[in-house]
Amino acid sequence: MSEVILYDYWRSSASYRVRIALNLKGVAYRSVPVSLIDGEHRAEGYLERNPQGFVPMLSIDGHDLTQSLAIIDYLDAKFREPRMVSSNPAERAKTLAQSLIIAADIHPINNLRVLKYLQGNMGQEQAAVDDWYRHWIIEGFTALESMAPETWLFGGAQPNLADVCLVPQMANARRFETPLEAFPKLVRIDAALREIEAFAKAAPEAVKP
Repeated sequence: MSEVILYDYWRSSASYRVRIALNLKGVAYRSVPVSLIDGEHRAEGYLERNPQGFVPMLSIDGHDLTQSLAIIDYLDAKFREPRMVSSNPAERAKTLAQSLIIAADIHPINNLRVLKYLQGNMGQEQAAVDDWYRHWIIEGFTALESMAPETWLFGGAQPNLADVCLVPQMANARRFETPLEAFPKLVRIDAALREIEAFAKAAPEAVKP
C-alpha cells in the first residue's frame, strides 16, 4: 500500500473522527495540515482534488476520499478490525442512527462556516452565536443520552462509530462551555474513551501544529 496521507485541520471534529479511526485500525499515515483559518482549504489545488473544500480528505490507494463517515466506511471495509459498525443489519442501523445524530444533525449547523455566516453575514453577536452552538448540541445530546448504554461504550467492550463521533463532539461541547450535567452517560463514555491511546493520540491538543 502506498503512503496514506490525511489532509486535516487540528481542531476540525470531522478530521478528529478520521484520526481516531485510523489509530484504532493501526493504519500509519502522514498528516498534512490544511488551515481553515488561513483559507488553505479554498486553494485552487486543493479544490481540484476536493471540490467542496472541506477537511478531512484521505489520500489512500490512489483515491482522494472526502466526508468523514465515508472515509471511515472505506477504512472499515478495507481494514476489518476493529469493526466500526456491525455486520448485523439492525445493529448497523442502530449505530448509524446514533452516529448521525452528531455527524448529520449537530455538526453541520455548528460548522465553522455556519458560525462565520451567522456572525459576518447575519450580524449576530458572538454571544448569540455561542448560544446557537450550545442549543444544537443540547438538543442532539438529549436524544443521544436516551440511547446511550448504562454500562460500557456505545460499541460495548470496544469502540464503534458512535463512540468515534461522540468524543470530538464532546470536545466541542466543552470548548463552548455547554452544560453537560444532563448527560451523565455521555460524560462517562467520553471519559472512558479518552483514556484509550487511539483516542488520546488523535486529540486536537496532541496534533496541533
